Amino acid sequence: MPTRMRFTIWRPLATAATAALMAAFLSPTAAQAAPSRSEPVHSYDDAIREAVWVDTGHDGDGDGRDDRVAVDIVRPREPAQQGRKIPVIMDASPYYSCCGRGNESQKKTYDADGDVVQMPLFYDNYFVPRGYAVVGVDLAGTNRSDGCVDVGGRSDIQSAKAVVDWLNGRAKAYTTRTGSERAEAGWTNGRTGMIGKSWDGTIANGVAATGVEGLETIVPIAAISSWYDYYFSQGAPLYGSGPDWLSDYVNSPDARAKCDAVQQRLVDGAPRTGDWTRLWTERDYVKAAGKVRASVFLVHGMQDLNVRMQHVGPWWDALAKNGVQRKIWLSQTGHVDPFDFRRAEWVETLHRWFDHELLGYDNGIDREPVADIERHPDQWVTSKSWPPRGTQTTTLRPAEGDRPGVGTLGLRANRGIETFTDDPALGETDWAARIDEPTPEKAGFVTRPLTRDLRLSGSSTVTVTAIPTTPTAHLSAVLVDLGPDTIRDYADGGEGITTLTDRSCWGPSTAGDSSCYKETAAKTADVEYTVVSRGWADLGNHASKWRGVPLTPGKAHTITLDLAATDHVVPAGHRLALIVAGTDRDLIDPPADTPTLTLDLSRTSAHVPFVGGTAAFARATSGATTSAPAATPLDGVTAPHTTHRVPEGGQ
Repeated sequence: MPTRMRFTIWRPLATAATAALMAAFLSPTAAQAAPSRSEPVHSYDDAIREAVWVDTGHDGDGDGRDDRVAVDIVRPREPAQQGRKIPVIMDASPYYSCCGRGNESQKKTYDADGDVVQMPLFYDNYFVPRGYAVVGVDLAGTNRSDGCVDVGGRSDIQSAKAVVDWLNGRAKAYTTRTGSERAEAGWTNGRTGMIGKSWDGTIANGVAATGVEGLETIVPIAAISSWYDYYFSQGAPLYGSGPDWLSDYVNSPDARAKCDAVQQRLVDGAPRTGDWTRLWTERDYVKAAGKVRASVFLVHGMQDLNVRMQHVGPWWDALAKNGVQRKIWLSQTGHVDPFDFRRAEWVETLHRWFDHELLGYDNGIDREPVADIERHPDQWVTSKSWPPRGTQTTTLRPAEGDRPGVGTLGLRANRGIETFTDDPALGETDWAARIDEPTPEKAGFVTRPLTRDLRLSGSSTVTVTAIPTTPTAHLSAVLVDLGPDTIRDYADGGEGITTLTDRSCWGPSTAGDSSCYKETAAKTADVEYTVVSRGWADLGNHASKWRGVPLTPGKAHTITLDLAATDHVVPAGHRLALIVAGTDRDLIDPPADTPTLTLDLSRTSAHVPFVGGTAAFARATSGATTSAPAATPLDGVTAPHTTHRVPEGGQ
């Protein structure tokens, strides 16, 4: 904490000094104003393209020698000729050969000498002319690197951290994969920013959590903060496979031939019981947030059902607790890169962020609102802090209504019970569509229509006391905004975007590396309800979040479900609903049994962060009680189908 405080206090002075020195060096006279923006003054055609292999200091594939990871570099030629050192933008990925990056699934291509021709994404085209080096790292076990993929563990993280160390003169690199000729990084000042979507952004989180010196900032997009939460939610399995499947999916052919032992450790360390193990501890970056020195610009889709919003709240809060400089964008999309939902604004903002964090330019981005939030498709608002000041958790209580399973939601504690039977064939869209009807698979609780807007911001929890009829049971809790709206169609194959045929260009191109990418547009849906936040748990984890036990049928068990962070305004005239049910189809796997659960409403409650707290909720729900709406099905998005098990970047 003291280090972070010194960094925050002295950063403006250091930034100003750096900018002044650069102005003196680059300008005819020292009196010229300090720069506030990097400009494309360097030749992209003449950029240096080279490859080195960095020694990770780790023998993951067990062949008796340290693994070397391939590092492809594109950097401007002129700074080195002028004796100037430059910063680095780095994307470390397992996808450069197997799967591709971005909406168009670009892969690395090489010339006859083995130097990179096409570096995926626009980063090199745009930033190299502006005085940055762009570095693409093949994670251990992928593409041209040695080692084995271990899905967020030591090998994954060390293979990227070692590159940061090499850029700062603390590690060895070679000009070939097996040779002895050393490669030096004398062209860089070591100041590094890591960026990437999904697994790539996850690596950025993990490397930042080591506290490595020289990593100045990270930009994790739709990234994982704890790998346990990618595969399980409080004991409930989210997918029918574990990290061994994912490792095999991205391992190179050479790695597959050598990595049986690593694969077996992944199987043994990630039992499908959902119990926490040492494997998950190693892959939990949230617990190491106190080591983070880098600033963090986090981007996530609030309807991302691949890398879910459960990865945002704990990481964001832990960074705040440790004084980390932060910025956040929250979109209405699913698993989508901001380049494909807010392109021009994204490139401009990222440019200013890297100029500030890596070049030290005082461009004011650190004094702007912390959060950008997509309120409606392509309509964004800002928030000075996130969650906003004045946000307080309010306890909401469910109560029985006039019909079974159709109850009310308010501030007053209530008695009563509700009963439902798990139906693995149904999920949150089915429950929400029939919120005003008694159906056997869910219990729903709804506020009266709001008289004024009500904003949720942050992470919710739902405490449930339930009596099961079987030794196993899974629970889902869902918050729903009931009312008409036009939203991004996150359940569509594009997860909220449509890819067009026109292209826009972001920097110069070469014959082998175009800077021009297909434009996109918002894919929208007119709906009568919107799922706002979700959470799941195995009721067998009632006594411990990290270890499950068989349930005693007929006995009450109490568990608190963690719901995903969100930022959503329920408009006046809409209603807010809490739904409690069993298996959420395609979002969690069903339990071994088919339980019926009885909720004790006197010991069931939702804890929701409202801007303005309890007073805001009370004011918004103070209108006269209206008659129950007609029990007709509501329209929403189609049921989400998250059968993919890959935190991948392409659509």
